[in-house]
Amino acid sequence: MLVACAHGTRNPTGRRLVAELALAARRLRPGLTTTAAFVDVQPPTVVDVVAGLDRPAVVVPVLLSGGYHVHVDIAGAVGQRADAVAARPLGPDPRLAEVLRARLVEAGADPADPGTAVVVAAAGSSDPRATADVEATAAMLQVSWAGPVTTGYGSAARPPVPDAVAAARAAGATRVVVAAYLLAPGHFRDKLDAAGADLVTAPLLPDDRIAAVLVDRYDAALAGR
Repeated sequence: MLVACAHGTRNPTGRRLVAELALAARRLRPGLTTTAAFVDVQPPTVVDVVAGLDRPAVVVPVLLSGGYHVHVDIAGAVGQRADAVAARPLGPDPRLAEVLRARLVEAGADPADPGTAVVVAAAGSSDPRATADVEATAAMLQVSWAGPVTTGYGSAARPPVPDAVAAARAAGATRVVVAAYLLAPGHFRDKLDAAGADLVTAPLLPDDRIAAVLVDRYDAALAGR
């Protein structure tokens, strides 16, 4: 069984998109049994889901980087059972960088314009491993983007997104675009509109490439069991 463990949100569209991600994984892998769990905001918790399972399971963090929720919450939940294992989070992965680039183009940004700077905006974590994962994604995006690509964060990590936008302008960018490195709409995405950028992208979901990453994380965890 694949337990898709997301952060959780009060935003109804965000809840729907995360639920549809698990359904997309089943379409890619017919016969795969999936269920949902969360680390915050909404039930059921990953601890309760894993404790109540009647079969072996892989918990896949539906999270874009590895931080407290991955290394403490999810690790603690699977540590209570010998037949449960945690996969690594969705990011970093080149396919996520491809989706980021697609969202930028959809928003009206030109990847060939050296004057267009991108700030990859993540939720933020005090765990340096999570920050390193976001920076790795930004580096992947930079490969196909002519202008500079930097990072900004909503909380815990630095710089804050508005500071990163201001720094990009100060460095000479003629246009600054915030790439929302978020799976779905919610509180942090709403805050990005006030960060001072010329454009802000939509979140990553829906996109079948993300479902493919989810299934790959499941397969890798099984192979390494």
